[in-house]
Amino acid sequence: MKNKFIYLSTCDTCRKIMKAVELPEDFDRYDLKDNPIDSTTLEFLCKQTGSYLDLVNKRSRKIKELGLDLNELTEKDLQKLLLEQYTLVKRPITIIDEVAYIGNAKKTTEFVKQKISESK
Repeated sequence: MKNKFIYLSTCDTCRKIMKAVELPEDFDRYDLKDNPIDSTTLEFLCKQTGSYLDLVNKRSRKIKELGLDLNELTEKDLQKLLLEQYTLVKRPITIIDEVAYIGNAKKTTEFVKQKISESK
């Protein structure tokens, strides 16, 4: 899989991280709002994390709007939701050399920044 940065353009945190890691021009950028995640990428990410639940943005307002109890959903249910509701996808997602780095934790951002600087 090619190096990618998957984010939401309306998310201040995603934009801040994109700038902080000094994302190279050769990265494909995917705004989830314009290019919802596809099943191939989602499956790849699930294999990386071991679960679709780990790909859910548990702070998403959409969870409450839809009245979801994530603990009651099957992996198949979660897969379908992530494909249908782009705001449920944990972000940003940075894919570097076939490894996915998911989320906005400071440790994750620092690791991505390091991996990008090593590849220059």
